[in-house]
Amino acid sequence: MKGTLSTLGVFVLGCIAGWSGLVDLDRLGKAGENASMIVLLILMFLVGISMGHNPDLKKILKGIRPGIVLLPLVSIFGTLLFSALASLLIPARDMTDCLAIGSGMGYYSLSSVLIARFKEVSVGAQLAAELGTVALLTNIFREIFTLIGTPLLGRWFGPFAPVASAGATAFDVCMPVIIRYGGDRILPYAIVSGVLTDFSVPFLVSFFCSF
Repeated sequence: MKGTLSTLGVFVLGCIAGWSGLVDLDRLGKAGENASMIVLLILMFLVGISMGHNPDLKKILKGIRPGIVLLPLVSIFGTLLFSALASLLIPARDMTDCLAIGSGMGYYSLSSVLIARFKEVSVGAQLAAELGTVALLTNIFREIFTLIGTPLLGRWFGPFAPVASAGATAFDVCMPVIIRYGGDRILPYAIVSGVLTDFSVPFLVSFFCSF
């Protein structure tokens, strides 16, 4: 719980720093634009060191089985199912719009751009931009929920729950916290699930935006 509160506290401090202008990434030029990617690469490097230093690495890799693909498939199916159910509570949005938003699978930077681009032809630039913004926020919240809730998800639903919750981000942003609370044995599942879910995003988003 302490780790969860620390993560939430750092996030809130970041929001305050950005909102107040205390930290302005635009002034840093290219370095500011790529700041999050740089931090992510550092985290991935540290995860790689941890895995490479693990004496049980060979055992972990040998533990990969074909059935591992069931995890991303279930994650994708569950996301689409609850996205469809959510449309019943939001009369202003068509089911296909909610499915397109859910199809982002946590990949907010790609899904929001794709939705805004694909929907512009059918609904106009303004409504398409609005839908893209909703997709951006929805998938950001999914990532934040996983980062903050991983300890409780793992405790209540098992070690694979955070991987399913992370969606496409199980392979990058959420991987460090997933491994921290699930152990190194979760790494193969996080990699396979994150990669397959990641690849599904452009296909699913384009499909549901076509209606």
